[in-house]
Amino acid sequence: MKKWFLIGMGLLFLTPSLSAQFNERPILNKENEDKKLLNWGYFLGFNQYDFKFDYIEDLPGPLDDVLVSKSFGFNVGLIGELRLNEFLDLRLEPGLHYTSRELGFTKIPQDQQSPQNSIREVKSTYINFPLLLKASTRRLVNSKPFVIGGGSMTLNLGSNEDSLDDNSAGTFRMTKWVYNYELGFGIDFYLEYFKFSPSIRGVFAINDELIRDNDPNSPWTGNVAAMRTRGVFINFTFE
Repeated sequence: MKKWFLIGMGLLFLTPSLSAQFNERPILNKENEDKKLLNWGYFLGFNQYDFKFDYIEDLPGPLDDVLVSKSFGFNVGLIGELRLNEFLDLRLEPGLHYTSRELGFTKIPQDQQSPQNSIREVKSTYINFPLLLKASTRRLVNSKPFVIGGGSMTLNLGSNEDSLDDNSAGTFRMTKWVYNYELGFGIDFYLEYFKFSPSIRGVFAINDELIRDNDPNSPWTGNVAAMRTRGVFINFTFE
């Protein structure tokens, strides 16, 4: 996750548009953009989701009980922004996030080991409802850095929460609703016809998302104390 924050900072601060700041007589684009009470827009981007596992007890062996293989997904959504003052805005950013993770279970008994028992592919389609506070600096010609943070509720459409089958039948189950906090930063660039804002954000689940198997001694979930989502979003916003 630290790697993606460093990459995001490089993308933001090395953007060629910053060269406009050094013109002797810069042209101010969208001068009244931030004076409106309400602003609307949309975002596109990509994500990388992970799981953080906590265990009841550390079992013998060099590996964690569950290994997570991550992949890249995509984000798309809408933006509604309420201006509070010159530096603060309240934002609602409902969006659709798609991602996939592969879980490898390392503590399966030897007589039960097989690809079907040791690996679960977790495909998730999330509908995310974040309410965020955006704090910005003063405008610097045609750019304005900001930090953003808040809370979100996420509906996991692929949770399998209502399934009667569990891992013994090959079904990995999670809760439908996930509650998170989100923190990030970015820069608003005022272009000739619209405002463009690249940003990077971390998302961290608060609640335990794992639904245990029916067998309390299950080799898949019996030793898991908590499982929580964490991830990184890189979004490109157009307003």
